[in-house]
Amino acid sequence: MRQLLLDLSAQQPPTFDTFVTGQNAELLQRLQDIAAAHAQPPLNDRFIYLWGETGAGKTHLLHSLAQKIPTGSRLIPADADDSAFDYDPAVQCYLLDDCEQLPPASQIAAFALFNQIRELGGYLVSAGAQPPAQLQVREDLRTRLGWGLIYQVHGLTDDEKIAALTQSAQARGMTVSPAILSYLLTHYRRDMPSLSRMLDALDRYSLETKRPITLPLLRDLLQQEAENETP
Repeated sequence: MRQLLLDLSAQQPPTFDTFVTGQNAELLQRLQDIAAAHAQPPLNDRFIYLWGETGAGKTHLLHSLAQKIPTGSRLIPADADDSAFDYDPAVQCYLLDDCEQLPPASQIAAFALFNQIRELGGYLVSAGAQPPAQLQVREDLRTRLGWGLIYQVHGLTDDEKIAALTQSAQARGMTVSPAILSYLLTHYRRDMPSLSRMLDALDRYSLETKRPITLPLLRDLLQQEAENETP
């Protein structure tokens, strides 16, 4: 059982196909257009800023875009070395995550990168926890991040999460009642990556124990997960 629970930390590579769209259809289409683009769009359309609560899917979308442009994109986490902000003509799309966590030196480097992309070409897709105007970063960088297109990444409602999990379970050949999924939502982490991993674990646990997927089975798994996380 220990090995089964450790598997909860495993994550599948994020893709556009595994992103649950919800109210983010326009944003998803915009990012897919970037991946498929063969010509530069209008200037301000080359700068996109995503913001939303933790677990809404911002990082998932950045990694999905990187996966679609494997040789022409660069992911830049907030703690990246300053060299990650160096402009390279071979990079089509720069993906800057967790803007609110950028240290002072990286804020200067990000500002310089923005200006180079604006002059020389490419895309900059950035993400943060707050809208640009509320970011606690340098004023010049805050202004730049708010210069292009701004999208809020909307989290899913509970009904949308249950619908997405139901569809995912059906794709796996699982039969999971809405009552079980509702219980999972109220007794476990609420972000979709965690919920999806728990659904996978529930499927494996059912197969290993040769028990049907019921509420008692889910409770057993959640209890063992809690015990596994206790120091």
